[in-house]
Amino acid sequence: MSLLSAPVPLLRVYWIGLLVILHQLRHRLLPRCSPAPVFPTQNGKVAIVTGGAKGIGYQTVKHLARLGMHVIIVEFLYCDLASMKSIRQFVQRFRAKNCPLHVLVNNAGVMLVPERKTEDGFEEHFGLNYLGHFLLTNLLLDKLRQSGTHSHNARIITVSSATHYVGKLHLSDLQSRCSYSPHGAYAQSKLALVLFTYQLQHLLTANGSHVTANVVDPGVVNTELYKHVFWVVRVAKWMTAWLFFKTPEEGASTTIYAAVSPEMEGIGGCYLYNEERTKSADIAYDGELQRRLWRESCKMVGISDESSRVP
Repeated sequence: MSLLSAPVPLLRVYWIGLLVILHQLRHRLLPRCSPAPVFPTQNGKVAIVTGGAKGIGYQTVKHLARLGMHVIIVEFLYCDLASMKSIRQFVQRFRAKNCPLHVLVNNAGVMLVPERKTEDGFEEHFGLNYLGHFLLTNLLLDKLRQSGTHSHNARIITVSSATHYVGKLHLSDLQSRCSYSPHGAYAQSKLALVLFTYQLQHLLTANGSHVTANVVDPGVVNTELYKHVFWVVRVAKWMTAWLFFKTPEEGASTTIYAAVSPEMEGIGGCYLYNEERTKSADIAYDGELQRRLWRESCKMVGISDESSRVP
């Protein structure tokens, strides 16, 4: 890795993080004009939440369960998203339950890990954060389609982050082999999730499926994901997180909104932040890039390319 090129993605990621933190502080200091939303009960509905054992995922699981939803937690003990074999085995076990699937929350992830590979030889950020969820979603699509109805669409919610705004997607080097930067690899995986969501919604609409796909930005949240940042940043986080960072419960609010809010019924292809639709990075709207990433992802995980069958 070039010593000159390494700081560039690092500075981009910390810069966007600083902007989000300042926005969160301003938002926190403003008086709340409206009460917290009250969502309808979800009795009889089934959800799968990856990374549901802690952090944002745990808060998402807890809130959905309180609404009456039956929630299946996907964590590394049961489904290792860094292993394509484990994902396929999990889907087989889920299918054996013979139950519907109304909500899929792609939440699990790693951040700024040192350079290493998944079981299948993929760079870990790209392999776990993105490819694992890409495969899981595709293998569960038929269940979601069967469960969705005209009046109550099944929903796919994928958790990205503001770092996607500074992400660079290199289709010729998705594994970051040429020059590895944990910051660049993390941002690339989060951009890939946004591109994936938009292309997925395009395919769902083209096929007339009663399923929607949206991507959410939780903000900068006080979770365990920061264990690989520089020690100076960890110390600063420890001292100031109470003021600048969202709590995991606050970070989960947009995911929950996307999963159960009546306002999002039948609405897909959105980037959501603070329970509002907002604009993602310009490059994320590049339809050709969405299609090329989708095709390449299908090859990498070994599934057929459904987009080739869409007129």
